[in-house]
Amino acid sequence: MISGGGGISILYLVANGLVNRLSSTWRSRLQPFIFVGPALAVLSWYLLLPTLRTLYLSFFNANSAKFTGIENYIFAFTDRVMLTAFRNNLLWLIIGTGGATIFGLVIALLADRSRFEKIAESFIFLPMAISFIGAGVIWKFVYAFKPAGVEQIGLLNAVIVALGGEHVGWFTIRPWNTFFLIVILIWMWTGYSMVLHSAAIKGVPKELIEAGRIDGAGEIRIVLSIVIPYISGTIVTVPTTILIVTLKIFDIVFSMTNGLYGTEVIASQQYKQIFKFLHYGRGSAIAMILFIAVIPVI
Repeated sequence: MISGGGGISILYLVANGLVNRLSSTWRSRLQPFIFVGPALAVLSWYLLLPTLRTLYLSFFNANSAKFTGIENYIFAFTDRVMLTAFRNNLLWLIIGTGGATIFGLVIALLADRSRFEKIAESFIFLPMAISFIGAGVIWKFVYAFKPAGVEQIGLLNAVIVALGGEHVGWFTIRPWNTFFLIVILIWMWTGYSMVLHSAAIKGVPKELIEAGRIDGAGEIRIVLSIVIPYISGTIVTVPTTILIVTLKIFDIVFSMTNGLYGTEVIASQQYKQIFKFLHYGRGSAIAMILFIAVIPVI
């Protein structure tokens, strides 16, 4: 039996052989489609068709038996929990993306002058090797809360109690609990931002920096007037990538709070509507809203 990948390869070879027998004019016209064809077929099957199916289901009721028009979309933009999810996603976009980008850039600039650059960057990049669920488990031990009189196993509460303070239920403090979750994203993606910015900084010509020093510019002026403008392309690319991640954020919220205490995000509401409430219409509508929100960034 021929596997899926082997079948595509055979089809490609046969099609390419047939095209090579044509005239040069037709060969030049058809060959690009032969090369791109398998990729387009896979993308259509795994992305385009499910997207169209989701769009179709978004106009029906919970069990997809009755057409309801835009009722599900009205729900998405008027429901109190959904409005909270939109607000939280906006916070993730602004603070999460901005924090990871800025911290990564600052660390890259500082590490570039350090003798221990490789060691420092390795430790900061390590969280990138952890999944979002794994990071959630780790940070649950940081934010863990126990009732009064019980030993605090959470790192933050243990430190606070040891210093004579009162333990805190971090996830119950609205709206700050969302910020506490965003810290996890920044912790994970700062390493990504740092590596890309560090590589870009390495590409700044030494001659430009030396010329700036000869003209009497200090280190801060060199960074602001030479380094930052030169790596502006990377500074735009990094937050664009992180924006896509924050728009679709789900794992951290699901593993830490399950959306309780006002920490819902769009993706967690999509998951609950489909798998918890079994309302495929609302879940599909929320998925389409998230899809449309991601398109401009991509």
